[in-house]
Amino acid sequence: MYGETVTPEPQASPSKPSKWAAAAVWVWAFGYFAAYLPYSALTKALSSGYFSSFAALKGLEIVPIATITSTIGMFVMLKGLNLFRFANHVEKFGLSLPTPTRWTFLSGIATSLIIITTTLAYTFEGVSIPFVMLLLRGGVLMIAPIVDRISKRKVAWYSWVALVLSMLALLDALTGAKGFAMPLLCGVDILVYVLSYFVRLRFMSRLGKSTDPSTRTRFFVEEQMVATPAAVIILAVLALIGIGPLSQLRDGFTELWTSPALVYVILIGLLSQGTGVFGGLVLLDARENSFSVPLNRASSILAGVGAGFLLHAFFPDRANSPHGFELVGAGLLVLAIFVLSFGPKLKLGAAAKT
Repeated sequence: MYGETVTPEPQASPSKPSKWAAAAVWVWAFGYFAAYLPYSALTKALSSGYFSSFAALKGLEIVPIATITSTIGMFVMLKGLNLFRFANHVEKFGLSLPTPTRWTFLSGIATSLIIITTTLAYTFEGVSIPFVMLLLRGGVLMIAPIVDRISKRKVAWYSWVALVLSMLALLDALTGAKGFAMPLLCGVDILVYVLSYFVRLRFMSRLGKSTDPSTRTRFFVEEQMVATPAAVIILAVLALIGIGPLSQLRDGFTELWTSPALVYVILIGLLSQGTGVFGGLVLLDARENSFSVPLNRASSILAGVGAGFLLHAFFPDRANSPHGFELVGAGLLVLAIFVLSFGPKLKLGAAAKT
C-alpha cells in the first residue's frame, strides 16, 4: 500500500541550511501571514453574522466545502508545479502512482485534524480571534522544545530567546483576558489541535527537516497528498453520524451549495490551503523546531491581530478591535521575529572572528 522502499531516513543532526534556504524561510513566513490574515478574518465574519446579505453560518457548516476546496487547490498546485514527481511511486495496473510512506501518511492524518480544528477554532461565539490563536499557538510553542529533545536536536540560543518571548506573549494574553471561560467544544478543539501538531512535528523532525531540498520536498508533497483528502473523509463520516452539533456538518455538505455565502466559503478554503502550504514550508526548515515553530506561530498570531483590525475597519459596529494586552503580545512576537532573524547572523559573525 505504501511506497516505503525509496524514502531515505535523513539524519537529525544537520541543522544548518543553505543561504538560499535560510532566506526562503522568511518568504514562506510572510506568505503564511498573508494567507492567514484574510482566512481568519473571513471565517470569523461568516460565523458571526457580519454580512447583512445572509445569516451567520454555524461553525461546522463552513468546514466541509472549505476543506473540499482546499483539496482541489492542493491537487491543482501539485500537478501544476509538477511536484508529484518528488513523491514515492508504486506500480499499479501498469501505472506509476505517487504514494505516501506509512509515516508521511500518519503525518498527513495529523495535518488533516489540524486543518479541521483550525477553521473550527475561529467560529466559537464569545472567543476573539487573537485570544484563541494565542491558545492554539501557545500550545504548539510549548511542545517544540520537547520534540527537539526527543529528536536529539540542539537548540540555538536565539531559538530559546524567541521561544521565551513567544511564551510571554501567550502569558500576556491569558492574564489580560476577562476570565478563562470558553465553550467546552472549543477546549476540546484546542487539545486535538496541539496533540496533532505533536505527532506532525515528530514525523517532520525524523523524516522531513533536512538540508537536502529533495528530502524536504518529498515529505511536503506526500503529506499534502494525504492531509486535505483525509480531512474530507473524516468530515463526511462525522456528518453521517450527525448527532448533536455534527448535524451542522451535514448541512455544510448538503445545504450550503445554494447559499449566497458559498463564494466566501470557497475563498476560505483556498486561503486555508495557502496557510497549509506556507506554514508547512516554514516548519520543514532544517533548523530545530524551537526555531521554525516560533517563526510559524508568530506569523499567524500577527495575522490574527491584523484580522481583528481588518474586521473592525469593515464592521466597526460589530467587530471589536484587538485589546491592549493582545497588542502587547503582538509586540513581543515582533521582537521574537527580530531575534530569529538576526540571531543566526550574530552567531556567524562571532564564528568568523574566531
